[in-house]
Amino acid sequence: MTHHPLRAARSRAAALPTAAALLFAATGCASGGASGAGDAAGGADRGGTLVVGATGRLPNPDTVIGGAGFEGKRLVGFQIYEGLTRYELLKNTDRPPVVTGALAESWQVAADARTWTFQLRKGVKFQDGTAFDADAVVFNLDRYLNKKSPEYTDALGAAAKEYAGDIVSYRKTDADHVELVTKDPNGHFPEDLAHVLIASPTAVRRTGSANFSRHPVGTGPFSFVSQTEGQQIELAANKDYWRGAPKLDRLIVKSFPDAAARTAALRSGGVNWIEYPNPDDIQTLKADGATIATNSYDHLWYWILDTTKGPWRDPRVRQAANYAINRRAIAEKLLQGTADPAYQAAPRATAAYDPSGDVYSYDPGKAKQLLAAAGVPNGFSTSVTVPTGGSGNLLPVPIAEALQRDLAAVGIKVELRTTDWTTLIGAEAKGQVALGSDAIAQSTTLFQSEALLPLFIGSKSPFWTGHYSNPKVDALLAAASASPDQARRTADYRTALAQVTEDAPWLFVVNDRNPRALSPKVQGLVQPQSWFLDLTTVWVRR
Repeated sequence: MTHHPLRAARSRAAALPTAAALLFAATGCASGGASGAGDAAGGADRGGTLVVGATGRLPNPDTVIGGAGFEGKRLVGFQIYEGLTRYELLKNTDRPPVVTGALAESWQVAADARTWTFQLRKGVKFQDGTAFDADAVVFNLDRYLNKKSPEYTDALGAAAKEYAGDIVSYRKTDADHVELVTKDPNGHFPEDLAHVLIASPTAVRRTGSANFSRHPVGTGPFSFVSQTEGQQIELAANKDYWRGAPKLDRLIVKSFPDAAARTAALRSGGVNWIEYPNPDDIQTLKADGATIATNSYDHLWYWILDTTKGPWRDPRVRQAANYAINRRAIAEKLLQGTADPAYQAAPRATAAYDPSGDVYSYDPGKAKQLLAAAGVPNGFSTSVTVPTGGSGNLLPVPIAEALQRDLAAVGIKVELRTTDWTTLIGAEAKGQVALGSDAIAQSTTLFQSEALLPLFIGSKSPFWTGHYSNPKVDALLAAASASPDQARRTADYRTALAQVTEDAPWLFVVNDRNPRALSPKVQGLVQPQSWFLDLTTVWVRR
């Protein structure tokens, strides 16, 4: 008979004293908040090894290179490293996190809205004992931006452009201050810098940039121990972490692209936490004692349509496709309530979301009317490239199959072409479509990192965006980006996304609720409205 740790834990609960039994009674579906309040049996509320089953290949752990989407940054990058700023992930679970100080305590922006001065945090050390100071900041920016630096590589430079590409100059003003100047006014610059990760200059010089990923060193809550490239990485608690040592002793992250394999690993005890459990397994996992933690966050699963190709050129056709799909059935039945229907471009858990802007109800009759008005009353044939898994991609192939059936019902015949997530996003970053399809399916964030928004809906994006272009949207994005006033940025973004909704360059499908399944031994998780997590509060009962 196969040993079943989750079921065994549930069985043992019946024999435990009342206080301990309450711990297991509390497991189930947690929306936000913490996954456990402490060891009811009286043990220490710290320690243990957290073993996480991730949905995709693990990232290159060299600072900004990554390569595994926000899941890689969530579980590895942000655990080893920090930027000058960070997301405050513990204070609120009912709204998106704000940006606060990390390696910088505070900052000021000059009247030109381009010149930023950061006061650095004193007393911080890298995990190898090297002191953090202004020289370390300049060293890392040289590594990313200065082609004459011996530590610069093309891979680092290309990766850093996403968040540091706007920096035109930087300098140390004294040991505790640095000045950074952006090309244009940039109201979200502090948020950008949360992703510009700072490595130990001593460690980089010792290994050289080419080998740094084998021995990465940052200032974050966990330090590197070992890795099997792309498959497993082991980290240890940084006991000298400036915010206080994490409660965990160890953090191990393993790659399990297959949802069934992740669930099997949780049930067998091979891991004690899995990212995105198969929705069909959630009820049985809960019955076995697992906690299912969920919360809304900045997420959209959608198809990017080629707006210059065939019938997709006509916005009425794109709108027809949006009316043709039954999002609620996908969210509630296929995904078992772990997602919400997406009736507009702005994700629900963002300030840009407008409840009155939910446009695309399920209306196949209206879809057929729009297709007839566009001159394709009998529909047409098209194709979409779909990833088999990956960061935030939910159940990409089953979702695509459901959309395929709905679209076929109004005459749009879709060929599904599958590939892996790395291939899809690698081609997209080059302005291409993997497998040459008319559309791609993917998940994305729009506002967790405002710097990314023009890459998805801006006219001059280097990414493949389906060739979507609207000067009104470009102007709104530019105005929002330039303003340090959050309220003004939010208003401009809301107007811009309403226009995107009307133009329908995408097939809007669902907003994920970020489910993860935890063994009842895992305690202390705070589930924010974010792609990212603070693991310093988590511990594992022995």
